[in-house]
Amino acid sequence: MKQFLLSLALAFALGTQALAQERTGPLRIEITKGVIEPVAIAVAPFLAENPAAEEYAARITEVVAGDLVGTGLFRDIPHQAYVSQVADFDAPVAYPDWKAINVEALVVGSATLTSDGRLLAKFRLFDVFADAPLGDGLQFAGVAGSWRRVAHKIADQVYSRITGEGGYFDSRVVYVEATGPKGDRRKRLAIMDFDGENVRYLTDASSIVLAPRFSPTGDRILFTSYETGFPQIYELTVGGVDKTPLAIDAESMTFAPRYAPDGRTVVYSEARRGNTDIYTLDATTLRRTRLTSAPSIETAPSFSPDGRQIVFESDRSGNQQLYVMPASGGQPRRISFGPGRYGTPVWSPRGDFIAFTKQNAGRFHIGVMRADGSAERLLTASFLDEGPTWSPNGRVLMFTRESAGAEGKPALFSVDISGRNLRRVPTETAASDPAWSPLLP
Repeated sequence: MKQFLLSLALAFALGTQALAQERTGPLRIEITKGVIEPVAIAVAPFLAENPAAEEYAARITEVVAGDLVGTGLFRDIPHQAYVSQVADFDAPVAYPDWKAINVEALVVGSATLTSDGRLLAKFRLFDVFADAPLGDGLQFAGVAGSWRRVAHKIADQVYSRITGEGGYFDSRVVYVEATGPKGDRRKRLAIMDFDGENVRYLTDASSIVLAPRFSPTGDRILFTSYETGFPQIYELTVGGVDKTPLAIDAESMTFAPRYAPDGRTVVYSEARRGNTDIYTLDATTLRRTRLTSAPSIETAPSFSPDGRQIVFESDRSGNQQLYVMPASGGQPRRISFGPGRYGTPVWSPRGDFIAFTKQNAGRFHIGVMRADGSAERLLTASFLDEGPTWSPNGRVLMFTRESAGAEGKPALFSVDISGRNLRRVPTETAASDPAWSPLLP
């Protein structure tokens, strides 16, 4: 594969001024204080190789363009502005025609629907100003009903080749759907594509459910349920309906679970005899290990990606702050020292940052900091923002936002870690407690 000629510096540095990168050649993306000039990209209408594929070709084109533009890093050139049209997938690119309308990157694709119902889609990506392709063309296959996944996979490849970062479009989000008035909401677990499409339900609304979390392989989900009348941890498989209780104990309440990177260990909070501590659980043997024993509330634990450390929130200093300790337990180290309260920490899949919820001066914020507590940066501010979750590439955060007043309903929003591109994630009903899956296999 040819060396990438197109590079993009994402505005992900957390200092006062974001980093900037240049490539050798005309294309240059300048990033200053989190402001970026989007790449002008043309996603040419995908060609239908047979009549049965016409509808799928049009849909794939729309989703690929939507995924890329939705990042805030790309600006799609409208089809009506094209000087020339793409009529043959294998034809040489008329670079002067694309330069004339200031296109920097060009996507060309096609789709075929076979007689047995298989969808084949392929694409090529070109650096217009360098007059050269960006990598080899690729083909993806799936059943016709999986056309959205095919489109997301193509968009991930385009994003990755241009930015040098991993993609995140071919992923899912599990969340809590809420219906009914604010004082009497019924909740159930739902799962959807990262962009709000293909919603399906994993539980009914017979009991309150909270804080779903994906396993590292994305095939299982932990969550907290009030089915027994008090909070307990359950696990279910994404493709099934049966759930398994974990760490059930009549004398305690268990909640706030997360998987360790090995997928076998669960870290969670357990409230027993008036004290709340962090425990780990072997999901196979159900053996529990207590990690904290302070006379304070310890909760919301999250493993580092290497499995060596755990970040959690505790009020041992008098109010909610963030602490890091070894995964086997031991003396915690406080990492948050700003004004206000800190909670719901979660380690980035890249290991470089910890996201959190902060409450200060009557406002809620989603923020990030280094694992040593340095480089704290607040990305949002509103009446109520809480519960961040990381995209698979560690560059975007999704969270719950709720507006003030009796009619306020929770909704899902996303923002990149520079604080740019704040967007609402579309859901048909009220939604909260999002958890982002890893990339799908």
